[in-house]
Amino acid sequence: MAEETGATVRVLLAEDQGMVREALAALLGLEGDIEVVAQVGRGDEVVAAAVAAEVDVAVLDIEMPGMTGIEAAAELRRVRPATKVVIATTFGRPGYLRRAMESGADAFLVKDAPASELAEAIRRVLRGERVIDPTLAAAALAEGANPLTGRERDVLAAAADGSVNADIAQRLHLSEGTVRNYLSMAIQKTGARNRTEAVRVAREKGWL
Repeated sequence: MAEETGATVRVLLAEDQGMVREALAALLGLEGDIEVVAQVGRGDEVVAAAVAAEVDVAVLDIEMPGMTGIEAAAELRRVRPATKVVIATTFGRPGYLRRAMESGADAFLVKDAPASELAEAIRRVLRGERVIDPTLAAAALAEGANPLTGRERDVLAAAADGSVNADIAQRLHLSEGTVRNYLSMAIQKTGARNRTEAVRVAREKGWL
């Protein structure tokens, strides 16, 4: 491993906002033991770039086009398990933290933390540690687990663009009755009055 051999830590940055990505790369480049060797602006480019550049650590944003950082983390864990994953996001939501940890992420930080904390998190995950923003960890414990099942999340996410039940059913290969049942359960579990409000609540809590 890079840190154990004294070699430079090879890092990939995945962030859809170019200025933010370049700023992070510049700040990490000031660290003598860290080198940003790959940068991507889409979640579905993460795995190929990580493999091609043989990175030690991937620093991923959550909300990116093509694939979320959480989905990319799970895929990277499957394809290149030796690469450590740090989620660095603006969206410090307890639900996101839980899903990131379930996907195999090694660290979860919010972007308003100093760059020195990100650099230290990169070093710590290489030592086999898990690094989680303490305030967010406490909030996640207080919030409890995501009450939505995987299928309820799928159906609710499909309803987010205003699609009717028939379209959702066709897209997810379900019957309209099943879609209706899943949406009803999702609305009930989020304490919402309708599907639009259920989507909003689930997104705010990081459940979608």
